[in-house]
Amino acid sequence: MTGDTHGAGDTEATTANGKKGLTVTDNRTGKTYDIEITDGTVRAMDFREIKVDEEDFGLMTYDPGFSNTASCRSAITYIDGEKGILQHRGIPIEQLCEHSSYLEVAYLLIYGELPTEDQLSKWVYEITHHTYVHENMKSFMQNFRYDAPPMGTLLSAVGALSTFYPEAQDISDEHQRHMAAVRLIAKMPTLAAFAYRSSLGLPFVYPDNELSYAGNFLSMLFKMAEPRYEPDPRLERALDILFILHADHEQNCSAAAVRVVGSSLVDPYSAIAAGVAGLYGPLHGGANVAVLKMLQRIGSTDNIPDFLEGVKKGDERLMGFGHRVYKNYDPRARIIRSHVDEVLEATNKESPWLDIAIELEKRALDDEYFTDRKLYPNVDFYSGLIYEALDIPTDAFTVMFAIPRTSGWIAQWLEMHHDEELRIARPRQIYTGARDADYVPASER
Repeated sequence: MTGDTHGAGDTEATTANGKKGLTVTDNRTGKTYDIEITDGTVRAMDFREIKVDEEDFGLMTYDPGFSNTASCRSAITYIDGEKGILQHRGIPIEQLCEHSSYLEVAYLLIYGELPTEDQLSKWVYEITHHTYVHENMKSFMQNFRYDAPPMGTLLSAVGALSTFYPEAQDISDEHQRHMAAVRLIAKMPTLAAFAYRSSLGLPFVYPDNELSYAGNFLSMLFKMAEPRYEPDPRLERALDILFILHADHEQNCSAAAVRVVGSSLVDPYSAIAAGVAGLYGPLHGGANVAVLKMLQRIGSTDNIPDFLEGVKKGDERLMGFGHRVYKNYDPRARIIRSHVDEVLEATNKESPWLDIAIELEKRALDDEYFTDRKLYPNVDFYSGLIYEALDIPTDAFTVMFAIPRTSGWIAQWLEMHHDEELRIARPRQIYTGARDADYVPASER
């Protein structure tokens, strides 16, 4: 493993056998290997053929965080980070947000094409009439401590769904896979709202099937003593847009978690629970919380110049800027920004944090220090402002994220099970510990 290899070639070059690829020379042995390039990638297992001798395990690739490793083929979401492009099944996110709805986008992600009017009507009907959860689930969620984080409660509840639908373990049954998709998309807002209200000590509100997907969720969050909750259309639409923007984002941490756990052929509820767990982490789903805390710490537009100087010196962190994938303006951030004002108007609120955010964005994008480093606003920069305007506590922000991402997780899970190359996930490691050590009795340690 310590020897050097030298590669020559690119996607236009050909190997000795005439195929496009790399010709690699192992300087340890002088042997030459042809490695084929397909779709701009090489297969890691091809490097296992590079050995010092027959007893050698062969070369492995080392990629912490999987920054440059493709783990699957997918036709769900396309991202061009350099150009700031996001498309679902080839359709630009801008068009979907302008013309579509979240439930239609969920169908698109899962089934690969936009539904006909009849298909969409049936899809919406199915989801609308599966929003209720078993009464035992209600008591299960009420038994958490009064101060339990909503996301922890949601994580447990999603995993518990597998015990209510044991038939979902038959993942080879197309009907069971469809029903799992319907139930998860339908029940996630109910479980999320129950987790939110439980954390506030409020009674649960049952779904209202006369309302839209977003309107019903707002009702379950905020309905109090009124006979019927009437959601503001502006809030309904803004929330639906947020759901579309958060529906899927390729092979991120939570989607990868769903695929890794799902590769064991576990039931879909347990696989989606893995996605919720991945989203729970502050480096994934909690980024918009960090943005809001940053804006609150800045406190005033007058303090922005000093804050940015602190960022340059390494004393401060500019949250909500930059992205692992995007090296341009996140297209989702532009769309969210256009809806912040109408949410504030609908909620009759003035947000001092919005003024700071706008000025912070302007000054950062006028500064070559940040633009040279391709630090542009991402989806988290403005989404937290909308949740805050809706009076959602910061510890429930990731709960809001989990609802729409469920459709993307399901799409990834379903696509994985149709993959002819599906194998249980089993990454390799580079062992760095002791070898052939002797056991020492406790009395001699």
